[in-house]
Amino acid sequence: MARLADYFVLVAFGPHPREGGPSVPRCMLGTVRTPCQLEQRAAWDPWEQGSGEGQGQILQRFPEKDWEDNPFPQGIELFCQPSGWQLCPERNPPTFFVAVLTDINSERHYCACLTFWEPAEPTQEAVCAEDSTEREEEADEGGPAQLSPATPGPPGQLFAPKTLVLVSRLDHAEVFRNSLGLIYTIHVEGLNVGLENVIGNLLTCVIPLAGGSQLDSVEDGVRTISLGAGDRQVIQTPLADSLPVSRCSVALLFRQLGITNVLSLFCAALTEHKVLFLSRSYQRLSDACRGLLALLFPLRYSFTYVPILPAQLLEVLSTPTPFIIGVNAAFQAETQELLDVIIADLDGGTVTVPECVHIPPLPEPLQTQTHSVLSMVLDPELELADLAFPPPSTNASSLKMQDKELRAVFLRLFAQLLQGYRWCLHMVRIHPEPVIRFHKAAFLGQRGLVEDDFLMKVLEGMAFAGFVSERGVPYRATDLFDELVAHEVARMRADENHPQRVLRHVRELAEQLYKNENPYPAVAMHKVQRPGEASHLRRAPRPFPRLDDGMVQWIVDQAAAKMQGAPPAVKAERRTTVPSGPPMTAILERSSGLHGNSARRLEVVRNCISYVFEGKMLEAKKLLPAVLRALKGRAARRCLTQELHIHVQQNRAVLDHQQFDFVVRMMNCCLQDCTSLDEHGIAAALLPLVTAFCRKLSPGVTQFAYSCVQEHVVWSTPQFWEAMFYGDVQTHIRALYLEPAEDRDHGQVGDVSAPEDERSALDVASEQRRLWPTLSREKQQELVQKEESTVFSQAIHYANRMSYLLLPLDSSRSRLLRERAGLGDLESASNSLVTNSMAGSVAESYDTESGFEDAETCDVAGAVVRFINRFVDKVCTESGVTSDHLKGLHVMVPDIVQMHIETLEAVHRESKRLPPIQKPKLLRPRLLPGEECVLDGLRVYLLPDGREEGAGGSGGGPALLPAEGAVFLTTYRVIFTGMPTDPLVGEQVVVRSFPVAALTKEKRISVQTPVDQLLQDGLQLRSCTFQLLRMAFDEEAGSDGAELFRKQLHKLRYPPDIRGTFAFTLDPTHAPGRPPRTTKDKGPSLRTLSRNLVKNAKKTIGRQYVTRKKYSPPSWEHRGQPPPEDQEDEISVSEELEPSTLTPSSALKPSDRMTMSSLVERACCRDYQRLGLGTLSSSLSRAKSEPFRISPVNRMYAICRSYPGLLIVPQSVQDNALQRVSRCYRQNRFPVVCWRSGRSKAVLLRSGGLHGKGVVGLFKAQNAPSPGQSQADSSSLEQEKYLQAVVSSMPRFADASGRNTLSGFSSAHVGSHVPSPRARVTTLSNPMAASASRRTAPRGKWSSVRASGRSGGLGVDVGSRLAGRDLLSPPQANGAPPDPGFLQPQRAALYIIGDKAQLKGVRPDPLQQWELVPIEVFEARQVKASFKKLLKACVPGCPAAEPGPASFLRSLEDSEWLIQLHKLLQVSVLVVELLDSGSSVLVSLEDGWDITTQVVSLVQLLSDPFYRTLEGFRLLVEKEWLSFGHRFSHRGAHTLAGQSSGFTPVFLQFLDCVHQVHLQFPMEFEFSPFYLKFLGYHHASRRFRTFLLDSDYERIELGLLYEEKGERRGQQACRSVWEYVDRLSKRTPVFYNYMYAPEDAEVLRPYSNVSNLKVWDFYTEETLAEGPPYDWELAQGPPEPPEEERPDGGAPQSRRRVVWPCYDSRPRAQPDAISRLLEELQRLETELGRPAERWKDTWDRAKAAQRLEARADGRGTPSSLLVSSVPHHRRSLGVYLQEGPVGSTLSLSLDSDQSSGSTASSSRQAARRSTSTLYSQFQTAESENRSYEGTLYKKGAFMKPWKARWFVLDKTKHQLRYYDHRVDTECKGVIDLAEVEAVAPGTPTMGAPKTVDEKAFFDVKTTRRVYNFCAQDVPSAQQWVDQIQSCLSDA
Repeated sequence: MARLADYFVLVAFGPHPREGGPSVPRCMLGTVRTPCQLEQRAAWDPWEQGSGEGQGQILQRFPEKDWEDNPFPQGIELFCQPSGWQLCPERNPPTFFVAVLTDINSERHYCACLTFWEPAEPTQEAVCAEDSTEREEEADEGGPAQLSPATPGPPGQLFAPKTLVLVSRLDHAEVFRNSLGLIYTIHVEGLNVGLENVIGNLLTCVIPLAGGSQLDSVEDGVRTISLGAGDRQVIQTPLADSLPVSRCSVALLFRQLGITNVLSLFCAALTEHKVLFLSRSYQRLSDACRGLLALLFPLRYSFTYVPILPAQLLEVLSTPTPFIIGVNAAFQAETQELLDVIIADLDGGTVTVPECVHIPPLPEPLQTQTHSVLSMVLDPELELADLAFPPPSTNASSLKMQDKELRAVFLRLFAQLLQGYRWCLHMVRIHPEPVIRFHKAAFLGQRGLVEDDFLMKVLEGMAFAGFVSERGVPYRATDLFDELVAHEVARMRADENHPQRVLRHVRELAEQLYKNENPYPAVAMHKVQRPGEASHLRRAPRPFPRLDDGMVQWIVDQAAAKMQGAPPAVKAERRTTVPSGPPMTAILERSSGLHGNSARRLEVVRNCISYVFEGKMLEAKKLLPAVLRALKGRAARRCLTQELHIHVQQNRAVLDHQQFDFVVRMMNCCLQDCTSLDEHGIAAALLPLVTAFCRKLSPGVTQFAYSCVQEHVVWSTPQFWEAMFYGDVQTHIRALYLEPAEDRDHGQVGDVSAPEDERSALDVASEQRRLWPTLSREKQQELVQKEESTVFSQAIHYANRMSYLLLPLDSSRSRLLRERAGLGDLESASNSLVTNSMAGSVAESYDTESGFEDAETCDVAGAVVRFINRFVDKVCTESGVTSDHLKGLHVMVPDIVQMHIETLEAVHRESKRLPPIQKPKLLRPRLLPGEECVLDGLRVYLLPDGREEGAGGSGGGPALLPAEGAVFLTTYRVIFTGMPTDPLVGEQVVVRSFPVAALTKEKRISVQTPVDQLLQDGLQLRSCTFQLLRMAFDEEAGSDGAELFRKQLHKLRYPPDIRGTFAFTLDPTHAPGRPPRTTKDKGPSLRTLSRNLVKNAKKTIGRQYVTRKKYSPPSWEHRGQPPPEDQEDEISVSEELEPSTLTPSSALKPSDRMTMSSLVERACCRDYQRLGLGTLSSSLSRAKSEPFRISPVNRMYAICRSYPGLLIVPQSVQDNALQRVSRCYRQNRFPVVCWRSGRSKAVLLRSGGLHGKGVVGLFKAQNAPSPGQSQADSSSLEQEKYLQAVVSSMPRFADASGRNTLSGFSSAHVGSHVPSPRARVTTLSNPMAASASRRTAPRGKWSSVRASGRSGGLGVDVGSRLAGRDLLSPPQANGAPPDPGFLQPQRAALYIIGDKAQLKGVRPDPLQQWELVPIEVFEARQVKASFKKLLKACVPGCPAAEPGPASFLRSLEDSEWLIQLHKLLQVSVLVVELLDSGSSVLVSLEDGWDITTQVVSLVQLLSDPFYRTLEGFRLLVEKEWLSFGHRFSHRGAHTLAGQSSGFTPVFLQFLDCVHQVHLQFPMEFEFSPFYLKFLGYHHASRRFRTFLLDSDYERIELGLLYEEKGERRGQQACRSVWEYVDRLSKRTPVFYNYMYAPEDAEVLRPYSNVSNLKVWDFYTEETLAEGPPYDWELAQGPPEPPEEERPDGGAPQSRRRVVWPCYDSRPRAQPDAISRLLEELQRLETELGRPAERWKDTWDRAKAAQRLEARADGRGTPSSLLVSSVPHHRRSLGVYLQEGPVGSTLSLSLDSDQSSGSTASSSRQAARRSTSTLYSQFQTAESENRSYEGTLYKKGAFMKPWKARWFVLDKTKHQLRYYDHRVDTECKGVIDLAEVEAVAPGTPTMGAPKTVDEKAFFDVKTTRRVYNFCAQDVPSAQQWVDQIQSCLSDA
């Protein structure tokens, strides 16, 4: 039984104390089991400031003495008037609310306050008047003192508040309202009842405690009380004390705020945020706070809880701790500055969450489910709203019932969230009181909510800690929540998708909650008198009287005396064992992705472990990589721990070294994925195993596994050790109480002990708690001691365990603390009371190298001791270990650690002596002739680089990477060779290499090595040949080795001078130029010359040229330098020098003639003569009929350094005019002819961009006229004349040139830059206007140039449109009929294509004969940027976030590489169209050496079939790229000077364009796609000198250009790529396209839209078997060892073999049909003993025969052996033959190296051997000594077949050699005749040739073995025997 009310208090308005502090000692706010210092301070402050108001005074309180069990709450008067005590000008109606105070013991006291107003007494009014001024000021500022309007009393009359307060520990608000109302009614109505009696009865009223259901009768659960005023009240106590009573508060809260807001507040309260309610109603504030607390059940809110906060205590809101507080809405302004408080406005229905606060939502799917169920409860109409025929409206639940339904939803939510929580409780102690801990990590792990922010915070919160200590107890009274979480979880899971069933369950729970609050609804009848209507307005007869203290006290004492006689009220509890419920399941079944199909994986793990323990190490090694991959999955990790545990139980824990290594690797792999909390218990399961498995190092020294698995963060996490400790303690405590039972029932072990064992620790604890009261005191003491010593012994055990895992094997290693999360850090992390200084000092001691090992050792030891001591302190204090025991532990810990360090020293010493793990032998790479190793193999791991195939991705095949091997640095390449770390892949050699010169980026990385998973230094090298080496250096290489490698690589990549490149160092015999001299004496390089240029210009050029002795061409010591790019023209040679410098061709000096003869042999000149572009004749004999001539004006490179020596210029232009013309162009690159159309005779010209003061300057309007005619003007005029001369040189326009020349205009016009009305300019419209311009403007043809790749571009009809084939083409101006092949009459004679930026402001005019075409082109830097992105797209460097084609295509698109190709092709096709239609074109872009070169080369390739042959393409590259000065060294960053500019692949982009054309026209090219890849690779490799330097001038200076003259070199390395191609072409058709069947004079017009372009497979393909296939000597594989050296035995292998993508070269493994036939032909010839014919001859003969056959059949002359000449066959054939890797359209043409397919012998070496000898005719066999030779069959070694070989008897060397066939240059084996003992007739053995006579067999017996031979017939056999015998006799 309990008192209904503890105190009755009467509080009235009193004067404000002016001095001193308040008389109120302190108020009671919510506390967290600590004295409420904060609230106390807040209570004092307002008084000290003086608020200018009155204050409450306690007039009377009953009883006056405090109850012993419940002292009087101080500061109650503040809460009676939360807004402050103030007088009112009118009488307000009485108010009632319940405030809540929390005392120091966290007990809540409910203060029911009924306030009414009485006329103020004079003293009170005086106080008020005195303070009015202050209050007015405050009122002006919106302070709380404003008077509320109400009915005014008499003028001047003020009313003072008076409050009746009941203080109780029970929450019966209705009873309090009625009781106080009764007292007020008696006073107001003047009833004839003594107030003292009523109050006395109230204070002595006792009611039953909660738990009506446990009482015997209704009378015990329901109490009817009367206060002696004719009243009656029924009090029902709730059935279960633990369930909160909410009445209607939850329903009201939802009505006021809505579902989403309440859910936010719910989550905020649970995750310990600050929540503030605002409302104008105090009762609403109380209800809202009560409702929120009711929702949190079964968790109890344990922070500050003040439903109604007085105004004077508003400061409390800035407390740092969480709270739930209610404040009157009048004080809303004061709450605005609170930055971290969530404010819920009950009146406005809003919840405001500050920006800095994040409220984690409920985990899905619970959030969604809860929301939908709540809406079903609150708004049942919602479900029916859309029905066509809604049912008659159902009765909505009453508010009280709805309240319970809402609470039921949250009760279900908690049951789902905390389902299975009892399985994670650790029972640490049972007696004398239960000590329980919760294993948070295991709970989160098993629920699958490790990542969930909400649950993590809830479990860490104080409320949950209270929940565990209160509800974890195994033997106690249970309530609704316990039943729900134990028995209803399965039902809730089943109902998830059935809303109606969920609703039914909610209603069932609501019924139980309702019944708990109203157990007996039938008897709830109240009869209490109330005051009459508006009674507060009537003049009260008198103020509330002073009550008789004595009388009230007497009534209370009487009741107390009665109670003393009665038996004490014991709360009757029905205690039972709390049900645990089913084991937990994941809240949301998440499939674990890749590791879903784990059955097979687990099988692999089990097999591997059994192999290890059975000693089958080879089998285990094969499975290990698969096991390590599987261990990423949780199931596999669990399986590993279980399997290892079984082996420990079987006493198989002592392992040999190899077994130990395997077990440790698997353990490490398991642990590396464990987080610091170890949610899945993997580290916990491994902990006993790492201290069990061991190996013997030497007698008496054993190494345990723990010393090898310390590098994991979990071991340094205190929470992990605590959870482990408590788990083990629970196991031992449980065993303590199970043992007696097992001993007792020893006889029936089978029956009883099994169920005993199954009982959980909680069940055992529950049983013990039940028996505890029945045990004797001695027995109780004994149990307590046993438990305490169990905990103590475990603490010692754990101190040992922790020292095992925290002390490093090498205690001098100072890395320990820094590497792991660090014990140093943990010192501060594990316990907030420990300062960080400790951690700091520990870390510092490692940074200082004291030089003494002991100092560091004790530092590590000290850190470990402190870590263990903190752990021991925490767990022992929580587990109730006595202080004596704890002190003992503190003494033991340092000794344990020291002892362990000593043991480890011995282990460390012995482990150093172990032989190192056998690492694979380093495979040495094959080197080119002349290639030298700079750095020998550094052991590294090659890691996957994001290309799926190498790692066994989408292409299938095994995981070749990561591979273990070594990286070599040679003078030419960076090479990795190694083997895959995955033994399942087999003995495959992995090679990845690239030329040093191709390196574009190196980056240091930190990576895990694939084997040991240790973090190592790494290096990522990216090359422009699309190779990427992502390497982790092995420990033995060390960081020094890695650094040395980087430095050497950098030195080789960027040599200071071009002479340092591999192409030069390759052949030291030919030192370029002269022997090296001192810098001063050296022939001036370009750099030195530029310094002296300005002052020496005149002298330099006027000087006679001195020839060098070494070369035929003249050389000169000082040469002019072209003007630097930034200076336009200031230092150009002045005009007066012309006569001596620019000699006309008639006056060539002898030395010049020698130069000329060399120049004439150059590629340019050969091509000019082929095109008929003039002859090199003297001016007198010049044929006037030829429009162009070859001018030697630049033979000394004086006009333009970057142009060739011979140039094609118009016949009419004198050489001396060219100097002036050149000044108008950048880099002096004036327009020269580079190609002429054979059909239309139009010419293609190229130049640099304009300087802005040439022709373009004429058309630009400039306001300021220039003063007179300057030199610039004259050169502009020269330029105009020059262009006019070009136009005049064209036959079609020559006749018109007279009428329309520039000569008619005076130079004055030109000089003053008047806007000329002559040239017309075609500007290019935007992409969208392309289609419109086609219909309207005749010059719309240009619009598509700028069309981006995505909008139409050049469609099929653009070509015809450009060629004037519009439907209405008017007749030409000269009367000729419209010619469909040419442009419309408005066409210009010459189109000048220039940069848009450069041709700005030019105005069009129709009269002129040339037309300016501004186009937008990309710059070199854009090419560079685009290429970088392309590299990253093709070789990402790390696996993509979302693997698959989509991410590749996205990054490819981002690179814009294909868009650039599209633009180039588009411009080129337009130029082709113009040239084909008879107009000439001048391409004048940028400096004339990048994009200009790309465009003119492509134009010539598309227009002229000659350039599509092997010879023609070579000529094209030599002419346009080399002679016309593309800056290969600058763009390729070949030297140190170019390092900053980086690699810009202009040439590669051109090759890609050619490749795109090749794909579309596979039959028009004589060369194969492999040829393009070969050039693409070697233009960057610096292997050949061809692509070095920036111009012919520089090549001459270095002596490269004419090196072929002079002595012929022997067989040595090719310096020129062309020479190499020629040699290789003789041996193999690898560069030849079998489908070559050209149309005569075919002009190609490829599609250029991005959709028509393919990614070049040069960028994506890779052959890991042998590295890039472009160094042909290396790509053939090592020669096969001779047969004699092969091991005997073994059947002949199958000829089939697996071809892996990305590893093998597919074209080589499976060559195309023609290569296969040529190969077969060669094999047959060899068998017949005939010398093999060259492949080209065979091929040509076959084609000729085909033609003859076709003629004989009368089918005309087909143009090819493949197809007839019908044009449409071309495309269809290309498509029909489409096959091969993705991205390539046609792979029938020889790609890579098809000629080397599999031959008769099936092993790879055999295949390679035959390929290396295939077509090798360039070396004759006659160079050797051959005394006698012929074909013999030879029997192979044991079990090998007979084989025909070509034998050579060499009497000089005294040996018998044999070859595969006659012309084979590689000897396959040698029999030394010195070893021959006898030659005798032989007998045929199995497998011998059938047709041969038996007498043709003979044997040669040597000291080592007997060789069996067989000749073709008997005479030749005899001859062989005689020859060998004679050879032996000669010796």
